[in-house]
Amino acid sequence: MKTNILEGTKAIHQDMKEWMDHMHQFPELAMQETETAKFIAEKVKSFGFEVAQGIGKTGIVASMTLGDNKKSIGLRADFDALPIQEDNQLAYKSKVEGRAHLCGHDGHTTMLLGAAKYLSQAKNFNGTVRLIFQPAEETMQGGPAMIQDGLFEKFPVDAVYGMHNMPGLEMGKLYFREGETMAAVDNWEIELTGKGSHGSMPELGIDPVVCGASLVMALQTIVSRNVSPWQNSVVTVGAFLSGNAGNAVPQNAILRLSIRNMDPQLREKVLDRIRTMTKAQAEAFNCQYEIREGIPGAVLVNTPENTQWAAGVARDVFGQEKVEDTLHPYMGSEDFAFMLQKKQGTYCMLGNGDTPMVHHPQYIFNQEILPIGAAYWVGLTEAYLQ
Repeated sequence: MKTNILEGTKAIHQDMKEWMDHMHQFPELAMQETETAKFIAEKVKSFGFEVAQGIGKTGIVASMTLGDNKKSIGLRADFDALPIQEDNQLAYKSKVEGRAHLCGHDGHTTMLLGAAKYLSQAKNFNGTVRLIFQPAEETMQGGPAMIQDGLFEKFPVDAVYGMHNMPGLEMGKLYFREGETMAAVDNWEIELTGKGSHGSMPELGIDPVVCGASLVMALQTIVSRNVSPWQNSVVTVGAFLSGNAGNAVPQNAILRLSIRNMDPQLREKVLDRIRTMTKAQAEAFNCQYEIREGIPGAVLVNTPENTQWAAGVARDVFGQEKVEDTLHPYMGSEDFAFMLQKKQGTYCMLGNGDTPMVHHPQYIFNQEILPIGAAYWVGLTEAYLQ
């Protein structure tokens, strides 16, 4: 075991807590992370990294080259927050109403900052390490935006690695999986337009609420009656927005959907059923409709060789008992999938312990795992850039 790495990151644990506390108190939503980006950039510059800002709008790439080795490795962390009200009594609770880091992205970024500080001090590598701080993971915008902005052309890497904390998994243990690991997500919005009227005279209007309610129920049959029980698919209507008064028929209704699939062909089938059902329900209730389709989803596929190698490095750093390579696939989604379409690499889970799930108002990132995540990043860098 390379216990010296973990001991080294534990030595900067207090620094990492302070960095995370700051980011947690001032959360910023996807593609609005300007102050968080400045904070990150200032930190990595102070460690001696060469820093490029504004990649994919608010993204950052911090690079450091030592020696004459031409090899390069990319390490990625996300840093956007969620539009959810936090419900806890943390001393560093979010100071922004209705916004919070309830997925742990502040912790992910902190772990990469911790690795940056360690690497800049130890200087125990030969080659180039690139730290990719990515915005807008929650909206699936950040990864594609950085790629389209020339991420891998301007900042070449041989492989790229990602990591996410996961409640329900043993605290401090790393979990790996080869191949398909997370689902493709499609975030759609459906707007139904009717005709407003007084609630006492519904015959003079066209009610988009009734149409929307029928559509919500119809959409539930896609998975239950169109998808084999042996396949995985999820259709969730997470928001139904319409009207403000109980005595008025509103003019329109908006449904926001999260659609997740692990198989590309099944994904197309499910999306086509949503289009067909929306058209049929709108016509049945005499409403107009518009479907606004978001960024096309992508399945996150871990490269087998890189996954095996990364798990081996983790065992060297933490010991056999702290590493699992039997992670089950998740129907959650990650725009790191788009990076893995361009580069080989892998995405692993770091156990957050017995806490509420990510996106829950009472979720808390376990700060005890900060040195572990940082040590994993250091281990990968030193092992690859020997």
